[in-house]
Amino acid sequence: MPQFRFEAIDKAGKEIKDIIEAATEDEAQATIRQMGYHVTKIAIHKERKKAAAKGGADGKTFSFGRVKSKQLMVFTRQLSILQDAGLPILRSLNILLTQAKPGALRNSLIDVTSEIESGSSLSEGMSKCPKAYNRLYVNMIKAGEAGGALETILQRLAEFLERSEALRRKIKSAMTYPICVICFAMAILAGIMIWIVPQFEKIFKDFDTELPAMTVWLMTISNYAVKYWYMFPLIPFSLWLLIKLTTSFEFGRKGWHLFLLKMPIIGPLVEKTTVARTTRTLGTLVTSGVPILEALHITRETSDNAVFEEMYQKILEAIRDGDTISNPMKLHSRPGFHVGALLYFAFFIPIVGALIYLMKLQNRIMDDMVVNMVDVGEETGELDTMLYKIADVYDQEVEAATDALTSMIEPLLIMFLGGVVGFIVIALFLPLIKLITSLSGG
Repeated sequence: MPQFRFEAIDKAGKEIKDIIEAATEDEAQATIRQMGYHVTKIAIHKERKKAAAKGGADGKTFSFGRVKSKQLMVFTRQLSILQDAGLPILRSLNILLTQAKPGALRNSLIDVTSEIESGSSLSEGMSKCPKAYNRLYVNMIKAGEAGGALETILQRLAEFLERSEALRRKIKSAMTYPICVICFAMAILAGIMIWIVPQFEKIFKDFDTELPAMTVWLMTISNYAVKYWYMFPLIPFSLWLLIKLTTSFEFGRKGWHLFLLKMPIIGPLVEKTTVARTTRTLGTLVTSGVPILEALHITRETSDNAVFEEMYQKILEAIRDGDTISNPMKLHSRPGFHVGALLYFAFFIPIVGALIYLMKLQNRIMDDMVVNMVDVGEETGELDTMLYKIADVYDQEVEAATDALTSMIEPLLIMFLGGVVGFIVIALFLPLIKLITSLSGG
């Protein structure tokens, strides 16, 4: 027999929460009224969980990893539209559940609808699916439920996710072209060194001609390439593994993130992207009514950068002591010296790496414009508006920096590839010309 979880009020006005067995919902309500209670909420308790356990149309499927950001963005926008239309939250989720493809998002919706049917709120149900909904998402939903403005919060959340996804897509599309060109060029150069150059070397040996220094150097590189061909995939994989291992510790993670922030060319882009994301996150949370301490805590956790995490933690501690946001932001926006970052610079940029790091040591990760706008926002009570403006400005700067980086990379790649190909052609044809001249003279 199905079970129903209900909420009711007794004659004394006390709230009652319990579970009752009945054949139908009407029968359950009649039984509850006979007990002297006034029903305020009732829902089926375990039927969804049983269906999910059996599999089938409403059952879970195997999924690996987290919900993709694009899927979550589309889901949030659809849910905000359904809520704006006035549909009950459970019906809205069931509509989206029937449309969802098998995977992590569908599995999370099954769990959330099951929790709501069991009497939980939407934020409580989502908090039990951390692979789909992070703390920022859950707390914004919770604030919307508490303020009775869930549809408004969902719209803000959808806009936030759409902006974040657009920024991420912009950066990915800008980096795809140079990465593909570099990989393709390296594959061609490796093929030339392993298969083409050795054929020329055989010709030169057969004629026993004296080779120029350029050709000797090219032959030496080719011999190493043939002998240690497995190093071509092994070196990048080893570097990736090294970064993964070192960043699994807090010391290495902070050093790596500081290295990225201080890197020439790439550093400003990483900094602007992180500032745009964190200020938009904080602004969205403040607008949604999340308490400032909780908002800063969530912003810190979702920044994905150990340097910014440390800064926001110090801001949080300062606010607990009665300070404002702008003062500790200015004070702690200069990360200071870190041995891990110095080691990364020395490893990836030999000779001059340590010097570059020391020259950029005093650079701040939050410039005066950000601090001043936050200060004005606190003075006028428009902190959320100012944070949105900062995020918009930095989004535009990220787009401009990305376009400039792409425009700069293209000619540099052409020059590099042209130089390498030119070197190979000259190194191979110099002895050929000498050989042809010698044969003609003979």
